[in-house]
Amino acid sequence: MSKRIGILTGGGDCPGLNAVIRAVVLHADRLGWQVVGVEDGFTGMYEQRYQDLTPRSVAQLISRGGTVLGSSNRANPFAYPIKVPGGEEIRDVSDECLANLGRLGLEALILVGGDGTMSIGQQLMAKGLKVVGVPKTIDNDLEATEYTVGFQTSVEVASDAIDRLHTTAESHDRIIICEVMGRYAGWIAMEAGLAGAADVILIPEIDYDCSEIVGHLRRKHEGRDTYSIIVVAEGAKPKGGELSVLRKGDVTQQERLGGAGQRLADQLRDHVDYDIRVSVLGHILRGGTPCAFDRLLATRFGAKAIDLLREGRFGEVAALRAGEIVSAPMSEAVAKLKRVDPDGDLVHAARALGVHLG
Repeated sequence: MSKRIGILTGGGDCPGLNAVIRAVVLHADRLGWQVVGVEDGFTGMYEQRYQDLTPRSVAQLISRGGTVLGSSNRANPFAYPIKVPGGEEIRDVSDECLANLGRLGLEALILVGGDGTMSIGQQLMAKGLKVVGVPKTIDNDLEATEYTVGFQTSVEVASDAIDRLHTTAESHDRIIICEVMGRYAGWIAMEAGLAGAADVILIPEIDYDCSEIVGHLRRKHEGRDTYSIIVVAEGAKPKGGELSVLRKGDVTQQERLGGAGQRLADQLRDHVDYDIRVSVLGHILRGGTPCAFDRLLATRFGAKAIDLLREGRFGEVAALRAGEIVSAPMSEAVAKLKRVDPDGDLVHAARALGVHLG
């Protein structure tokens, strides 16, 4: 008998999601299974919006950015915003979501997402839904896997942007601050900053002292250097200071970080005699064609997700460890954020090359 399964992409979009969908559908088809795509993350579960996925419909998806299923980072079935006269009401609609999936005849669900999506997956499992996960996030902050889908492409895009900032900074003798995403983990800033030969890299794991940055820049510019590049993670903050937050979070959505680069620029302007500019890469890091690494990782993860379903290993996520695709408990994926080790190899390499880390 044919198995009928579902797949959804939750949270923020990133390069490689479509490659996961393609791999899932192609592997499932070879087993004689049918795949239903849930649209716009958990929103589609509640609003009953789906599409049948076939090998033909996913054939050209491996190089396409974003997700053809759509996504949502404000659609938690356990705290779902419902429009009511005069505003909005937060309700637990998880039972309705599970009933909707039941009417579709789905035997299991593949969740492609980050820590928020996986946490919701655990709650749905507690209510009887069979779930496996595929880890994706440009932040690369899931503990269960060495790399997540979307991260490497974001590093490539950020590195290219930093290369371009070098030439304009040099041309005008400027200090250019490049702010990158990553939330509470500094992986994008650290790897792109190193790859892009940044002079200063500021990450959430190491609070910075503005006076020390000023001293570093002065020493650098007293020599033959006429410009500097500073890479700032959106979650970086000064010693004794708070995160730069554009919007506070609530039960339906995470807080939105932003402004760390501008805050640093404002702090530096009174102490250095250089023109300072700020470039915020923002959502450009999430868009566009996935790099070859992410296409391969997404493909391997998608195939592994079907293997986990076939073996009845529910509650597990695909993971990359020591170059091999394995699996790990979903609980491990969300137990804690994977952050840059201040005593680790990346930080050591940066300091060995004279990069200032705050």
